[in-house]
This record gives sequence, C-alpha cells and structure tokens, in this order.
Amino acid sequence: MKLATVFSGVGAIEQALLKKNIKHDIIFACDNGERYIDVDEQEILNKTESMTEFEKQSYIKEIYDETGKPNYVKKTYFLNYKVKEENWYEDIRFINGDIYKNQVDLFVGGSPCQSFSLMGKRGGLEDTRGTLFYNYANLIKQIQPKVFVFENVLGILSHDGKNTWQTIEGVFEALGYKIFGPKTLNAVDFGIPQNRKRVFVVGFKNKNVEFKFPTGNKEILHMSNFFHEKKRIPAKHYLGEKGFKFVTSPKYRGRARVNRDIIRTQKANQQFNWNGDFIFEPLEKVEMDAEIMGRAYVGKFNGEKGVIRQMTHRECFNLMGFPKTFKIDVPNIQAYRQAGNSIVVNVLEAIVEEIMKVVDFK
Repeated sequence: MKLATVFSGVGAIEQALLKKNIKHDIIFACDNGERYIDVDEQEILNKTESMTEFEKQSYIKEIYDETGKPNYVKKTYFLNYKVKEENWYEDIRFINGDIYKNQVDLFVGGSPCQSFSLMGKRGGLEDTRGTLFYNYANLIKQIQPKVFVFENVLGILSHDGKNTWQTIEGVFEALGYKIFGPKTLNAVDFGIPQNRKRVFVVGFKNKNVEFKFPTGNKEILHMSNFFHEKKRIPAKHYLGEKGFKFVTSPKYRGRARVNRDIIRTQKANQQFNWNGDFIFEPLEKVEMDAEIMGRAYVGKFNGEKGVIRQMTHRECFNLMGFPKTFKIDVPNIQAYRQAGNSIVVNVLEAIVEEIMKVVDFK
C-alpha cells in the first residue's frame, strides 16, 4: 500500500497499518509541529514561483527554522517510521500534489475546523479558500488517491450553524469520489477506555465500492489495563496538597477526575494544570519511597488514605492505542501534546480492515 498523510501527527494510521501487518510505503507526510510563521502565504508563493520543488521546500523549511522552535512532531515521526527527508513537508499549503498523481493508494488527514468564505453555497473548492481544508481537498483532487480518510472532531458537524459541514460535504461530492459518512465512532467501542468521539469520512475513487463502517466490539476495558506494569513512577508525577484537593473536589469534576473506569477525551493539555484523568494509589504502595513521599500529599479519596498522580505520557499513548514499542524522545510537555492530538489507533485499524475488504491495493 502506498500511503500519504497530512496533519500527520505522530502517525496513527501508520501504527494501524503496522499493527495489522499491512506492508506499506510512506509516499509523503506533513506536519508543522505546532509552529506558526508570520510570513504571508501569497508572499511565499510569489517568492517560490520560479524555484524547483526542492528549492521551494528548502526555503519553507528555513522560514520555519527561523521561528527558533524545533519540530518535535517530526522528531517523533522519524524515530518511528521510514520516510525520506525530501518526502516530509512542513506546511500543507505548499505541497504540489500534481507530482504525486496516481501514486497514492490511501490518503489520510483531518484539517482544523474553520469557517469558510461562502457558507453553504456548495460551490466546490472555491468556497473553502483560505482554509487548511481547502488544501486537504485540493490535494485529493490533484493526487487522485484510491481511497481517502478524513477525520475531525464531533463539533465540525454543528460548527457555524452546520454551514461548515454543509460546505465540506459539497466539496467531497464535487471531487467525484463515492463518499461514505459522516460517521461518528467512539474509541470506547474499539477496546480503548476513552470516551473519544470523532467524525470520519471515507471516499473511494471506484464508485462501485460498497463500504461499511466498523461497529466496534463493545468490549470495555478498565483504564488500569493501560498503566505501567510493575514500573516505578517518577516522583514528579505525584500531586502536592493543592493539586490533590483540586482533582478530588466535586467543584472541579468538569476538569479533573480520579480513578474512572473510562477516561474522558485526552487533550493536548492533558495532565497540566490538573486537567484530565488522574490515578489514586493507596499509601502502602508508595510509603517506602522517600522521594515520592517527599513530594506527594497524603490525603483521603473515597475513605482511603493515599496519593494521587498524573498519568505518564507513556500511559497516555497506551490509551491512544500505540504499542509499547512506540518510541518517544521529546520533552515531557511535547509528548503529552502528541498523544492528545493523535487519532486512536484502534479505530483506524478497524476502518482499514473494512477498507481492505472492498479495495485491492496490489
């Protein structure tokens, strides 16, 4: 299978293919690593108009490097997957999809939710100019992949009084693909104890295809199945008095929860400012560890004395369906962001399995 992705993150679809033992080559991937540039898009287009493709991408990389911020997403991606440097793009707006025409089997991405210029006019791509969705859809038009998968947050269906989705739907129809979706899938139905609902659309170049979205196995596992096994948790993850009282207070259950069977949707700021799901540990588990006891506040939760800690970033990746073999070598904050911004691998595995039933990628 020939794979291409944009808004690639740390490679959820790549993990899905690896876990399904589906042989694939990465044709290209793209992610700006949450770095933002002040240079106007048109200015860059004018500057690079007469450049070769290599010169253009080198110039764009230089602009991003001038921000002084490393692309941590790229670092994690290259640590885990085989992709050539020249096939990594920093900015979707400047990818020339024509050079990849008919070279991609599966194209995956999910652009940020934005309002469009001509709401609900169903005028095709022009209605979405100035948005990253325009670039995503235009790449489908240029590349002509056999299959594309679009993923987004649930709110995109109701955004701007449903005008945003009406426009997106019109663009997908205008691309000439057979469209299935939107379909809302929840990670909790695919073996991950996380209430994470996401919208998916699958498009096929072959209009004779009959595709069915997966329904999930409905097996619910407790979040504790995804914790570290017999591994000492560093003391830095344990909460002091203020944090302990915050996450156990009924007043803040909208932001923090402790020892739930199923966690809420992980976010980019998961575990920071006492946001997200936390783990209570009975006192006897840690009382012999001087470093933890020197940091953690000992209090009562549900009548039991103990301490409370964050989930580690590895546990967060576990709860996104990434295997233990997945390599992480970025600062702690970046690791949490990368987990929270990803797509749940298990859900993509199930979608790929259904795609493989109706498309021959040989």
